[in-house]
Amino acid sequence: MMKNIFEAPFVREMCETTANMYRLGWDERNGGNISYLLDEKEVGEYLDLTKVLRTIPLMGVNEEDFDASPLEGKIFIVTGTGKYFKNVEKDPETNLGIVRIGKGGKNIELLWGYKGGGRPTSEFPAHMMSHIARLKVDPENRVVMHSHPTNTLAMNFVHDLDEKKFTHTLWEMCTECIVVFPEGVGVLPWMLCGTSEIGVATAKKMEQFRLVVWAMHGIYGAGKTMDETFGLIETVEKAAQIYMLTAHLPRKNTIKDADMLKLIELFGISCRKDFLDL
Repeated sequence: MMKNIFEAPFVREMCETTANMYRLGWDERNGGNISYLLDEKEVGEYLDLTKVLRTIPLMGVNEEDFDASPLEGKIFIVTGTGKYFKNVEKDPETNLGIVRIGKGGKNIELLWGYKGGGRPTSEFPAHMMSHIARLKVDPENRVVMHSHPTNTLAMNFVHDLDEKKFTHTLWEMCTECIVVFPEGVGVLPWMLCGTSEIGVATAKKMEQFRLVVWAMHGIYGAGKTMDETFGLIETVEKAAQIYMLTAHLPRKNTIKDADMLKLIELFGISCRKDFLDL
């Protein structure tokens, strides 16, 4: 007998995380999307994996530009296109879908959700590209998250969009920052969303970074768990908020680069030392 899908940990995580992101003001309207690579065995406890509700073609990419075959057979839970994060918790079956990447990576098999004819976020191809890139770096990487955090966005308009300078400023804002994202933050210029181009560019950055800023748009985060990925974006947003609160004031104090080095030595981690001014 199948377990109740509405009680599945991965469905609950999606409900709780989207509710949190909406509450924090990161995901207005249908802004933002999440994809979460699931364990096939665990999903099989809740769904009949031989039952495909419908097949959905990929959208938002040119087929010749995107080979999703490395993800063939992989199962994801994904937020729906045009769906509001504020509605996920009260109606997960309409606002979320569990999908399997079809043969050759050419389409998506719907196993559950998207009630009423929905489909995955239009950014799902960009998510898949990032999943492919991150899985090469870390086979345990399971989550890709996109949102529009207010202060991170505001910072885009008043700060150099240079990866080293942007990262260095964030690292200076909170002692924890260099420990939480020691590899720094990737930055892309403004690009048209929902296209192959931005997906490819983001995936390329994801080979080096777990965080990629889309200038004047939002941020992409990737991690092993929902908590890790949420926490990465949350830490960047906190640092950006402190920057925006202080940027117009004379700075009397800062975290020195030599002290940042002491932090990474204490925690036994490596960082992008070329992003420091030593």
